[in-house]
Amino acid sequence: MPQIYDLHAHTTASDGTLTPTELVNHARDCGTQVLAITDHDSTAGVKEAMQASLTTGVKIVPGIEVSVSWAHQTIHVVGLHIDVSHAGLQEGLKKLHAFRLWRAEEIARRLTKAGITGSLEAARQYAGGTIISRTHFARFLVEQGYAKDIRHVFKKYLVRNKPGYVPGEWASLEEALGWIRDAGGMAVIAHPARYKLSATRLKQLLANFRELGGEGIEVVSGSHSKDDIARFSLLADQFGFYASRGSDFHGPENAYADPRTLPALPEACRPIWTHAAW
Repeated sequence: MPQIYDLHAHTTASDGTLTPTELVNHARDCGTQVLAITDHDSTAGVKEAMQASLTTGVKIVPGIEVSVSWAHQTIHVVGLHIDVSHAGLQEGLKKLHAFRLWRAEEIARRLTKAGITGSLEAARQYAGGTIISRTHFARFLVEQGYAKDIRHVFKKYLVRNKPGYVPGEWASLEEALGWIRDAGGMAVIAHPARYKLSATRLKQLLANFRELGGEGIEVVSGSHSKDDIARFSLLADQFGFYASRGSDFHGPENAYADPRTLPALPEACRPIWTHAAW
């Protein structure tokens, strides 16, 4: 019987709402057999998840989701089967942590200017750790009644031309793939449909990614429609990429990314778990 893979999930080490142990237990309950811990710019949740896996039977893939600036746009790259103790990777992540801290302070300043106070302190409480993300600000804004849900917050406050928007200054694509490769991992473009790139721009990204050593693309994602899955299945084949499957789970309150409803990879795809490194 084939194993069930979820190769993109978040814990409280970044902007998820479940601890690593809780996430592993949830994955088991969902029937997931192989789970990648891919927190934003952090590997802090991997060790606890691996410990929790000893009693659940869920195999843990150590991973990361690196924030990248490409062509004036933020792109996310998942690294799978990485050595989380690799010095070069951790040094690179320190730079992203420093920017995240500055960005959080700047978001709070801009929200204060728009008449919304106390956001930084609340975001820190939601974060609980070292990674403060826009999602933590979004939870505060929903709690305070400024928006009905997190998606509405982003549209109203945290995207370009809105009061709390701060442009990203992340790793370059070359840097991110270098960190992942040097840590022994495989690089995968996360949820490509979310970037809203034109067909030409998307092919430029995929070509650049391939030239720099990228090996996979998320064909199935919690935020992908059936049409997206069909489209990226074809592009994976066209560019010679392995296909990945990941819920992008952040917590049970995000129903669209429920691992239990995640489709299987199309049969024509070459699953990333057939890569020699697995």
